[in-house]
Amino acid sequence: MRSRLVVLVAFAVAAVAVGLAAARFVAAAPPARPPAAHATLPTAKGAYLGVYEAGTPPNYQPVAEFAAAAGTQPNLIGYYSGWIEPFNTKFANMSRSHGATPFVQIDPTDASLPDIAAGEEDSYLRQFADGVADWGHAVVIGFGHEMNSGKYSWGYGHVPAATFVKAWRHIVTVFRSEGADNVTWLWTLEADAPGTGPIADWWPGSQYVTWIGIDGYYYRSSDTFSSVFGKTIDQVRQLTGKPVLLSETAVGPQAGQTVKILDLFHGMADYDTLGVVWFDIAQHDGLYHQDWRIEDNQAAEYAFRLGVRDELTLVSAGQHS
Repeated sequence: MRSRLVVLVAFAVAAVAVGLAAARFVAAAPPARPPAAHATLPTAKGAYLGVYEAGTPPNYQPVAEFAAAAGTQPNLIGYYSGWIEPFNTKFANMSRSHGATPFVQIDPTDASLPDIAAGEEDSYLRQFADGVADWGHAVVIGFGHEMNSGKYSWGYGHVPAATFVKAWRHIVTVFRSEGADNVTWLWTLEADAPGTGPIADWWPGSQYVTWIGIDGYYYRSSDTFSSVFGKTIDQVRQLTGKPVLLSETAVGPQAGQTVKILDLFHGMADYDTLGVVWFDIAQHDGLYHQDWRIEDNQAAEYAFRLGVRDELTLVSAGQHS
């Protein structure tokens, strides 16, 4: 009888030990990843009017003032996000409440592109990607805009194009691994001009890009859509059939805003692009940093409204996921 009791106790102790080990195993297992967030944006010609405003985010009032001048609500709200800044969910919600999609240009000003490509910045990238995935709606994201020019530390003459390509591909791969499939990836060029490099050198491949962005401005009265954007659009279309967005543009007073605003909208339509993102900021610092705003200029406002009426058919953030 005593031996049977000993055996039963031994079995009980063994069962408890196995249960504790299993509990420790379960506790140590990583949490299940939530389902991927999926959202895409329409690609119809003239579907988008975007804007950049000083102080936005966090302030939405400048966007409201631009909308009043333009006669319509923009459906892309752009801003530049410094390295280490998280995804701004609060501003994304505010944009969506106004029928707009957030458009974020992530700039690696204080980051090393070789480190990004090698995975040294993955903790930050995962945090940003998780914020985007958790939000769940469509977001437009660019990285290292205007890399074909020498203006920025990540661009032409500062970092080899191959390094930029590796960094771009790695970022997209990290976001996808975190389930952030609600990103429209915007590969953003500066319009071809003296001092810019060959755009094909920075091309990461169609599987890593959703749209092409081209940044360009009307500085002088001699500028036309063809002279500002035409050559670059032609180069892009030799490289890829991806949709093109005029991702940062404006017409300066020295170019003749009233006439050239209409030229911008007509050219946007003639070249079958997605739309324009207007840089509605006053700079007051010479030819290349003019007062780009349309507010308080009745003739410019009128021309802008005509361009919107005649050449755009805007989609709302509520018309897609």
